[in-house]
Amino acid sequence: MEASQEKHLRKAAVEALLFAAGEPVALSALVKTTEINEADIKRLMAGLISEYKERNSGIIIAEIADGYQMVTNPDFSLFVKKFKNINQTNKLSSPALETLAITAYKQPITKLEIDQLRGVNSDGAVKSLLDKRLIKIVGKKETPGRPFLYGTTKEFLQYFGLKNLSDLPPINDFLKDEAA
Repeated sequence: MEASQEKHLRKAAVEALLFAAGEPVALSALVKTTEINEADIKRLMAGLISEYKERNSGIIIAEIADGYQMVTNPDFSLFVKKFKNINQTNKLSSPALETLAITAYKQPITKLEIDQLRGVNSDGAVKSLLDKRLIKIVGKKETPGRPFLYGTTKEFLQYFGLKNLSDLPPINDFLKDEAA
């Protein structure tokens, strides 16, 4: 392998480690993981830090807590704050997650059936999931009162990174965990 290709691979490997870690990575950990000597890692890190600063990227590499970490460029902090505020509204409460799991595995399902499985009223959780477009009304049950039937949406699949409902883990996997 030629020297420039090896240098590129080393740099790419270190970038991948910093990105995957999500927290400061000690110099010693970089040396041990990459098998690159300490002096070369220090030079490589100085080059990466400079490279990220020069291109005015949204991400920089900072020296933090005796290590190195990929962090947001402070110049873009307003965008990150705005995103975090928007993203906070997308978090699901425990009751909503429980309701969503029941809906995903038992759909189409009525709210009464969800309530019976959960043992508590699910009005708030169902409303929250409808607002977030993770579930939708898919029809009406052919019983007295014709209650709404709920099912999951494309947004549900996207939220959980599923191709389709058959990608859901088998329910038996969860039952085994609870029995243990």
